[in-house]
Amino acid sequence: MTATTGTDDGRDGRDGEDDRAELARLLPPAAGFALPPGRHEHHRERLMNQIDHDTAASASASASAKDRAPARPRLLRPSFLAPVTALALAGALVAGYSAQGGGQAPAQAGTGASAAERAGNARPVALVLNRISDAAAKSDAGPVRDDQFVYVRSQVQDGDLTGGTLVTGPLAEREIWYAQKPGPQKKLGQIRQDGETFPINAELGDTDGTREGVNRPTYRWLAALPTDPQRLLDHLTELTPESDTQEHAQAVFDQIGHLIRETVLPPETAAALYKAAALIPGVTEAPGAVDAVGRKGVGIARVDARYSWRSEWVFDPETLAYLGSRTFLTADTEIGGRGALLSADAVVKRDVVDEAGGRPQD
Repeated sequence: MTATTGTDDGRDGRDGEDDRAELARLLPPAAGFALPPGRHEHHRERLMNQIDHDTAASASASASAKDRAPARPRLLRPSFLAPVTALALAGALVAGYSAQGGGQAPAQAGTGASAAERAGNARPVALVLNRISDAAAKSDAGPVRDDQFVYVRSQVQDGDLTGGTLVTGPLAEREIWYAQKPGPQKKLGQIRQDGETFPINAELGDTDGTREGVNRPTYRWLAALPTDPQRLLDHLTELTPESDTQEHAQAVFDQIGHLIRETVLPPETAAALYKAAALIPGVTEAPGAVDAVGRKGVGIARVDARYSWRSEWVFDPETLAYLGSRTFLTADTEIGGRGALLSADAVVKRDVVDEAGGRPQD
């Protein structure tokens, strides 16, 4: 993709420079951009996708149907899918809010925390996560062959910041097929939502393809992780990028949540992940937690005080199987009020299929 910057006359060039200078003056410094690593990378992916889409659209008038370049949605982390046009605005608002010290408010009524939890009297979360771990260890999930795909069908809600304030969209069904092939891959699977199907391409910058790892967690890669909880937590902490604008412990908690939600976990790995989560400071129970479709269950949560959001995992109260998650604001901010929903999901079906686009037998 080649960007053109030429102008017809000096006046147009000066106008462009003036516009850029004015935008630079209005936007906050780059160091103040307060999206955490995973969210920031996801929005950057969407920005590149939109550029590709716009480039293809502008060329379509003179290109034949077979020569048109398709848009390339690269949704490796399908959560909090705010439109790309909101990227700069979201960064400005959140950075401004963080600078005001607004990220220190604890979760209170209406945000999923119980009175006992706020008073510090909640039952030790390790006991609950140990129960979830024991149940996961008895799972018959897997193995998954290298030539197969992990299939996840979910009901999701995504936050929209296009208008400057947070608006949570309606529930939508999302289907994802994750390829399990080892080694660098340029085609990592596909995703279907709102009636459209798109390929999942290699991550930005991976010109030779994306290898299996924390951002492409294949069954084989997951099975090779340490099963000692402390060693596993140390390993994931090292793999999770640090950020000046998000607690690193929260980033690790969210990374574990991504692995729980988007993969088929080997039983030993799953058991170790839950025990590792219990070792993260600030992780608590979340009484009354519900997923995107309102299913109530056993809740596990952590609040990122710096960013003022709360991530919750929800588990079936009987089987302790994962149901879904929610992320919402824990304080009034410029983008939304306390309790405003950033994203939510509810896993409806998780299975293994032989080809992208194939569906498991119900």
